[in-house]
Amino acid sequence: MTTTSSSHATRLTIDGERLWQSLMTLAKIGATPKGGCNRQALTELDRQGRDLLTRWCEAEGLTVRFDAIGNLFARRPGRDDTADPVVIGSHIDTQPTGGKFDGCFGVLAALEVIRTLNAQGIETQRPLELVAWTNEEGCRFAPCMMGSGVFVGQLTLDDALSRRDAEGISAGEALAAIGYVGDDAHRPARFAGYLEAHIEQGPILEEEGDTIGVVTGALGIQWFDVTLTGMAAHSGSTPMHLRRNALLGATRVIEAVDAIAMAHQPDGRGTVGACQVLPNSRNVIPGEVTLSVDLRHSDGNVLDAMVAEFRQTLEKIASASDLALAVTQTANNPPQHFHPDCIAAVRRAAQAGGHAYRDIVSGAGHDAVLVAGVAPTAMIFIPCEKGISHNEAEYASPADVAAGADVLLHATLELAQQGA
Repeated sequence: MTTTSSSHATRLTIDGERLWQSLMTLAKIGATPKGGCNRQALTELDRQGRDLLTRWCEAEGLTVRFDAIGNLFARRPGRDDTADPVVIGSHIDTQPTGGKFDGCFGVLAALEVIRTLNAQGIETQRPLELVAWTNEEGCRFAPCMMGSGVFVGQLTLDDALSRRDAEGISAGEALAAIGYVGDDAHRPARFAGYLEAHIEQGPILEEEGDTIGVVTGALGIQWFDVTLTGMAAHSGSTPMHLRRNALLGATRVIEAVDAIAMAHQPDGRGTVGACQVLPNSRNVIPGEVTLSVDLRHSDGNVLDAMVAEFRQTLEKIASASDLALAVTQTANNPPQHFHPDCIAAVRRAAQAGGHAYRDIVSGAGHDAVLVAGVAPTAMIFIPCEKGISHNEAEYASPADVAAGADVLLHATLELAQQGA
């Protein structure tokens, strides 16, 4: 933990109460009985959220426009309006049983930055752009981070618009239905920098007593589907030494995934999150098990080593248990390292504000992770209670929300006052 103490009597500050009220007002759109939010991408509730955000942006004199996947950009001119903008934001779509802060904090903190600059009559050298990315969550239309994925070229527009939800409705049809189809020509061609404020979605900051996470990058991710096939047989009639129990093999795989991750700390992660057992009957020895495997690390070479060890261990487990093995890789995203200049700006803003902070690596995916491939990028984390997110119980305190927006304000100012 690092803390800097000083007098901040003349320091520019955001209006924490105004920001909090904006968060609570947006959260009313799609509010759930348990205090969370269900405002999934490209639904009528998403339209209402976009309408509200658009009104707030236009009330601050921003020029609002949308690109062809529905990403919202709201522009505040700079002294040199031809310069590449500094872009700040996140997303406002939620999980079906999501919270009030995931994504929404980053967008409304960006709005609060602009409100503060307007209220103080501060002009920046570069333009500022607030962004709200389309379908970050990916719970209605896969994949997640769809809007930023199209923006950076990881996903084609046609592919994204063709994706269908459980009802068979395409993303293109849903986007047209809510009236937010825009023009790619209107989006900024390049970013001078991108900053995204977000709740941590994990327990580290709260556990360590820090207010600000200076996010230096994101873990690389490799996902696999593993199927182990043995022989379904009667649980009473089959002697133990003659069994080919696929579930027993799967439990050994689960233990191995955990052990591999534990051997590569502090950044190693290993998770088996989904498991399907066939025939899933209490008096039948499981004949087939399919499980998901999620391996992560901040160092690409270490992640590759974890994967190699995982594959070798799988082969040994399958052979020793007399099981057939099938492995399919379903995701391979390398670690992303954020830009040192943007990281330094966030760190200086935390220091100047007297906030307790620490460097941290994001274990989750964010729009910023994709944007970092095409523009200088960093993120700002604030604690969320007990590390809970994607849950109606998700909570961040007003003080931490204000602190994160304060850091965003001053990091943005540093980047936006630089000449082209």
